[in-house]
Amino acid sequence: MALTDQLNNYCERLGPEFWSEPLNAITNAAFLLAALAAFAIWRRKTPDDFPALLLIAIVFATGVGSFLFHTFATRWALLADVIPIALFIHIYLFFALKRFLQLPWWGALGIVIAFFAATPFIADAVEPIAASSSGYVPALLAIFVVGALYSRKNQKLGAQVLLAGVVFAVSVTFRTLDEPLCGHIEIGTHFLWHILNSIVLFALLRVLILQRAG
Repeated sequence: MALTDQLNNYCERLGPEFWSEPLNAITNAAFLLAALAAFAIWRRKTPDDFPALLLIAIVFATGVGSFLFHTFATRWALLADVIPIALFIHIYLFFALKRFLQLPWWGALGIVIAFFAATPFIADAVEPIAASSSGYVPALLAIFVVGALYSRKNQKLGAQVLLAGVVFAVSVTFRTLDEPLCGHIEIGTHFLWHILNSIVLFALLRVLILQRAG
């Protein structure tokens, strides 16, 4: 398998051309807007919070990488898409455990490593239901678990994490339905994953920044 091999993973794509997924490509601008909006809050509230700035940069890179995948649709573009997402999930979880739940760094790191190791098994278990989106179910569960525990310490911000989890659940649902509904909705539903997921990432970044600012 070569990195330049063409892929056809989504309903909207009908050929190998650059603009074969216009909605899936253009809606990646939502990630860029989420990153810029979070950056504005970061600059105003916690300009010395470099972990948050790193996560903001990763969200921006997510938008760029996803745009590349939905235009070039090659294996190398797929890596540009999935690597930033994986980085955000694991780095955010680490700092959420440290900041929201006040775990020591070694405890947070241990949980992140365990989460990384368990993710393939959880994904395999839910694959019959979540199909191609099964890999995101562990992140969804992590949001709800951390949000529920954080709500005991900070009800307002914890509730916002839980709300982000609800939006993420809807987002994952639309991602999952892209292929099954392809025969009925020609444009697919993957573009809704981009829009809703950008809202989720912004909400999570906002909570991280406000927690540090408070």
